[in-house]
Amino acid sequence: MGAVEGQSQPGVEPFAAPLQALNGLIEALGGRGVIVGGVAASLLGAPRFTADLDAVVLLQVEEIPRLMRVAAQHGLQARIPDAEEFARQYRMVLLRHAASGVDVDVALGMLPFEEEMIARSQEVAVGGLRLRLPTPEDLVVMKAVAHRPKDLTDIRTVVARYPHLDRRRVEYWVRQFADALDQPQLWEEIAPLINAD
Repeated sequence: MGAVEGQSQPGVEPFAAPLQALNGLIEALGGRGVIVGGVAASLLGAPRFTADLDAVVLLQVEEIPRLMRVAAQHGLQARIPDAEEFARQYRMVLLRHAASGVDVDVALGMLPFEEEMIARSQEVAVGGLRLRLPTPEDLVVMKAVAHRPKDLTDIRTVVARYPHLDRRRVEYWVRQFADALDQPQLWEEIAPLINAD
């Protein structure tokens, strides 16, 4: 990921303040998180538009009140009523960066893949920030599971930038999700994007 080191990223610059807040939240939670979504796709693939910020943090539901307190200290406020109850039910904390109005979605990770993704994550310097991002392989897995048209485009751009991806890792985890979600076609649809040499 060294190619990103120190570069100005047009897809990320408008989010400097909310990214700093989200990064601060992750660090305050012991670094048990990673920035994903459009920002990660822009940094690991090709710059593209994104309207919000996304992260995955390893956190038990009992820790949600603490997360909300720490988020507020970093200028991130709940954007719906009963945000804590919503988070307990759906394992998703819906926040908004108060100063910029940018929405921030924080998923509460618990799956073995999410644990591995965070353990394998790397810090990348972008402007004056150091952001914790997934490896290209792990971002591809997340995008494969999400499987929207923009996710498939993101996979193509990441694969183009990192032609020596660990395809075995991607296949293993996409097949695991395919089984868990009862979507056996998932890997067959992703394989041509990964193996397009």
